[in-house]
Amino acid sequence: MNKKHLSVTELTEQIRNCLESSFSFICVEGEISNCRPASSGHLYFSLKDSNAKIDAVMFKNKMRSLTFEPKDGMLIRAKGSLSVYAPRGTYSIVCEEMEIAGTGEILALLEKRKQKLASLGLFDAERKKPLPRYPSVVGVISSPTGAAVRDILNILSRRASNLKVVILPAPVQGDEAASVIAARIKQANKWQKEGYKIADVLIVGRGGGSLEDLLPFSDEQVVLAIAESQIPVVSAVGHEIDWALSDFAADLRAPTPSAAAELVSENLCGIKETISTMAHNIHNAMNARLEKARLLLKPFDPQDMEYRIRTILQPRLIRLDDAKEALIDAMSEKCEYLRNKIEHTTAILKAASPLSAMEKGFSVVTDSKGKVVLDAAKVKKGEKLCIRPLKGTINTIVESTGEKNG
Repeated sequence: MNKKHLSVTELTEQIRNCLESSFSFICVEGEISNCRPASSGHLYFSLKDSNAKIDAVMFKNKMRSLTFEPKDGMLIRAKGSLSVYAPRGTYSIVCEEMEIAGTGEILALLEKRKQKLASLGLFDAERKKPLPRYPSVVGVISSPTGAAVRDILNILSRRASNLKVVILPAPVQGDEAASVIAARIKQANKWQKEGYKIADVLIVGRGGGSLEDLLPFSDEQVVLAIAESQIPVVSAVGHEIDWALSDFAADLRAPTPSAAAELVSENLCGIKETISTMAHNIHNAMNARLEKARLLLKPFDPQDMEYRIRTILQPRLIRLDDAKEALIDAMSEKCEYLRNKIEHTTAILKAASPLSAMEKGFSVVTDSKGKVVLDAAKVKKGEKLCIRPLKGTINTIVESTGEKNG
């Protein structure tokens, strides 16, 4: 018996005709969840309440009319139509208009819980502990198979390869996630007190997700465990726009798990960069000084040095030679002058000497007492006299005296 069969395409086409014609205009109130702005400018998200969820999209040309930025947890009213996407066999609301209807249930719950925990002082700045300057062990509380752990390990291996990482596995969504995460935090602190060095700092977090996916990190027992932890805790939940109450209780909030890995390895990486920079600066400074020394020494090669020394010494040698010649000339003149003076004085002295007169035939006559006889009248007859010509002596006796004839 022949039976007509519908192809998947035919069945989907009938469903689409039925749904799209029946729901050509709808107005739905629900809470935004899993909000995903696309690079194309379209906005993909889900609308949900306590019992159901439906996908929705708002295209770029309609996004321009919005007066607010849609975020997870917002309660909105969306107007549009139902559309079936045949390749995936799914249906969604194509939103033409959107307005805020009020605060979503999850956001309201989180705000109430936040105020309660804040009143207990769990978010006070005085409770915050500084991260260790040079950690040697980092504990990671997250799903061991999640992308967050892989990102953390990749960044730490690149920035601080000698840093030890201890993974404390825990589910990051679902009903049991909060209790396991809190237990892991307490377990790490207990082991630390018992003398086992589990971690110098803990990273608690996960990758991005919808608001309800991140709820375990806003659970009271997780917040309390973080606040009571003696080990510094970094909360790294979701993407930059995501948040959880663990962010307020933690000693430091990181916008992403990758950012948390960078923060805990910042000092170690900074030291390496500082040392590397200093070494580079010293190397450059030394090279600059050596190059300057080379430039200063370059003119002082042997040949150039000889030329420079000659250039410096030659004028001085010429001046020295000139001074020497001038000194010799002056000394010669002085010696000639003194020689002439000596000769002149010698001539004067020689002329004044009695010997000079005696050379001309004069003699010196002395009496017996050795006195020179100057006056013949004072000499007595028979007195002994000594006549001294130029050479030798003559002894005589006076026979007579007379006056000198003019």
